[in-house]
Amino acid sequence: MSTESTNKATILIVDDELEVADSYAFRLKRSYDVQTAYGGQEAVDAVDEDVDVVLLDRRMPNMSGDEALQAIREAGYDCRVIMITAIEPEFDIVEMSFDDYLCKPIEQGTLQQAIESQLTAKEYDETVSDLFRATSKIAVLEAEKTAEELASSAEYQRLKEIVDDTRGEANSLMSEFDDFESAFKAIDRSSD
Repeated sequence: MSTESTNKATILIVDDELEVADSYAFRLKRSYDVQTAYGGQEAVDAVDEDVDVVLLDRRMPNMSGDEALQAIREAGYDCRVIMITAIEPEFDIVEMSFDDYLCKPIEQGTLQQAIESQLTAKEYDETVSDLFRATSKIAVLEAEKTAEELASSAEYQRLKEIVDDTRGEANSLMSEFDDFESAFKAIDRSSD
């Protein structure tokens, strides 16, 4: 991963609420090398090649998590990004380039499971990463939207088609991931 001396993955935690970021850092520091940033611009400045996963709050003043995510992607970093937010997801998430989306509050086990899933996904090529991203978006939309809303959403239907197409491409790469969709869907992304 990122830090050769410890072989621990580097996790950047971004939240404008200091106590929230510091709480996540405290819970994760035994398993990972942890860095914190308390705003969007600070996160963009902190991301480098050593960061494996970014836990990114979506609603922050000055530079939102959405804007920070865009800046990180435009800078070309290949870190995985998990949006962690109290914002109920809408269909606009389909076009966003995050890798997973968790709704607050988040249990320790859920957070750890999401990070580990992203670290595993990081090891696979872009096709599998695209499939993980799309599957995560489907899971969060299915957790938060009614069947009628999903059925009437062109974005959701397009996302399902992307998953079907990408799954075919990824099957040969997924021999040890026979049931990866279950692993991702097992993560509690709901805001309940």
